[in-house]
Amino acid sequence: MTFIRSTLFALFLLIFTPIWSVLCVLAFPFLSPENRYRFIGLWNKVVIWLLAHLCGIHYEIRGMENMEAVLNEPVVILSKHQSAYETIAYIALLPKQLCFVFKRELLWIPFFGWALALLKMIHINRSNKQTAALSVATQGRKRLSEGKWIMLFPEGTRTPIGSTKPYRKGGARLASASGALVIPIAHNAGRCWPKNSFLKQPGTVIFSIGPSITSTGKTGEELQQEVEGWIEAEMRVIDPSAYK
Repeated sequence: MTFIRSTLFALFLLIFTPIWSVLCVLAFPFLSPENRYRFIGLWNKVVIWLLAHLCGIHYEIRGMENMEAVLNEPVVILSKHQSAYETIAYIALLPKQLCFVFKRELLWIPFFGWALALLKMIHINRSNKQTAALSVATQGRKRLSEGKWIMLFPEGTRTPIGSTKPYRKGGARLASASGALVIPIAHNAGRCWPKNSFLKQPGTVIFSIGPSITSTGKTGEELQQEVEGWIEAEMRVIDPSAYK
């Protein structure tokens, strides 16, 4: 049944994503940036709903009050990265307009990339670290000034459950330089939708949102270590069997 449900989900995405992307391209010239974000977010909500009702992947959010307490503050979100699930879920579930930092190659994906290109996100050339860091710093400050929250995955790429990669400092440095708060998020989405896996395993994805961390008086390196320490400690709380 898992294979059948995963196949049906893949077929749905194959049909629904191009249709919705074309609708976005047609509608976006007539919409404000905020309404563009809401419009494309409907795709995310449909996909999360389908994953729950077709594939049995549900979610639980812990610590949402930590976000609600700082809705009017500049925030950089730094999240664990295990799956495609969280990249879809954040737009559908979090209470603020997000500006993702992502590799520019995503813009080359037919239909999906076309719609993505019309949103005010930060796309970088990961092969040039110096240019990428400059893009995050300059565009990040501009998006924060517009009232958006910046979303980064400091590990840089999806990691298997129970593992971690060295955290990159770009997000923490942006927060330190701009005075933004940092909100860390731990989750176990890789349990249900592992990296590069066709099969979607039923279960509950737990998102744990940490208390906001001030960047005042901290270097990017100090802030990054604090964030990494919280996320990795929390991972062992929400998914202890992965770290035995």
